[in-house]
Amino acid sequence: MKPEAVAIVEAGDKRAILAELSRTFALAWHLDPEKVLEKLEEREKLGSTGFGRGVAIPHARIEGLPRPVAVLLKLRQPADFAAADGLPVDLVFGLLSPENCGATHLHALAAISRLVRDERVHEALSEAPDEEALFGLLTNVTDRDAA
Repeated sequence: MKPEAVAIVEAGDKRAILAELSRTFALAWHLDPEKVLEKLEEREKLGSTGFGRGVAIPHARIEGLPRPVAVLLKLRQPADFAAADGLPVDLVFGLLSPENCGATHLHALAAISRLVRDERVHEALSEAPDEEALFGLLTNVTDRDAA
């Protein structure tokens, strides 16, 4: 994760959230935002990636990526994402993986899932006042988990 991959944004619905994710992926990881948006929307058509408890994890596989990359958006106001529990989301983790990396993609999704199921982490991310705090929290949590 890098600082450019974390943003606090305004996005009132799923379409706007996916567009913001695409822009953030483009900025942080130098990807084509239209291609990213197309892949994320394609995945959402299979079923909402609204995880529950105010979190969504939109994800897709993209040709040409050397490794999985992620971004985190914190929404200024919760928005509907058709989550499984019906609650609006305010934390959105985006994940893009290389087209042919099945197990790696699933491991990355599982790691994000574990992260947001940790009540202390979830609360800290939800209460973070700015991008710097969000990035610091993610860096500390992922460093701790890697140790």
